[in-house]
Amino acid sequence: MFQSIDEIQNAFATHHYIADKALATTIYLAHHLKKPIFLEGEPGVGKTEVAKVMADVTGGKLIRLQCYEGLDANNALYEWNYTKQILQLRIDEARGIDKELIGADLFSEAFLLKRPLLEAIQSDGNAPPVLLIDEVDRSDSEFEAFLLEILSDFQITIPEIGTIHAKHIPAVVLTSNRTREVHEALKRRCLYQWIDYPSAEKELSIVKTKLPHINDVLAQQLCNMMQLFREGDYYKKPGVAETLDWGLALIALGKDALDPEVVNETLGCIFKYQDDIQRAQEANLGELVNQAKTNEKSGMADWMHQRG
Repeated sequence: MFQSIDEIQNAFATHHYIADKALATTIYLAHHLKKPIFLEGEPGVGKTEVAKVMADVTGGKLIRLQCYEGLDANNALYEWNYTKQILQLRIDEARGIDKELIGADLFSEAFLLKRPLLEAIQSDGNAPPVLLIDEVDRSDSEFEAFLLEILSDFQITIPEIGTIHAKHIPAVVLTSNRTREVHEALKRRCLYQWIDYPSAEKELSIVKTKLPHINDVLAQQLCNMMQLFREGDYYKKPGVAETLDWGLALIALGKDALDPEVVNETLGCIFKYQDDIQRAQEANLGELVNQAKTNEKSGMADWMHQRG
């Protein structure tokens, strides 16, 4: 599907995702080496979006496994539909079927509830599916060990049915917000890529791509402002997702430029903890807005130069 790294960057840009050379190279290698991608970085920098755009670009089905504490193989792989099995037993009894034959087919695929991992392995679309294992750091070490087998062989053994092999090896993207360290054994099976907060120039490109109707001056100012906020001492620094949310909020308020009052009123779009909002309010918003406006002219010129 991908013949070059530039093709990946162009395809992602077409779907409104700005992929730098390092990320595009990792995607290219993962595609040709048939290896999973392990994306690590702070929340809100666009890790999950990579898998979504990959599915859009390749035409494969996006299958998402959201990880959480206590996630086990049954929830990720498959379960038996016990309600349907009991109903089938009663139907067989009502029909007067021989007792030895009642329930003979209860453990067949007709009574199987497919969870994301099994669904990815059994996917029969024209293009390989994209399996997103999101926030794997929220699961426990036992589930990580279970993933090792799945990602190595792309096959699943169901005792009552047998071994099911993948019809198409899925493109696998694992993400982590680093709430804990993921075991090295899992990382070794993947191509690793750290996704950092973007530079002001890259963030401006993202904003102009995602919010094409935003005022140019406002776009530059809010990107500069986000860069300044990330330099501060906050519990949760804002990511690109917050930048886009803030941009949408400012557009909805009819703003063409930043001022201290509107920044103060919309801090809830940027920070998600009250302590962080208070720190921002105590950081002299007027001075920060002035700095964002001071950098506006040179920042816009750099962005226009990059666009060619």
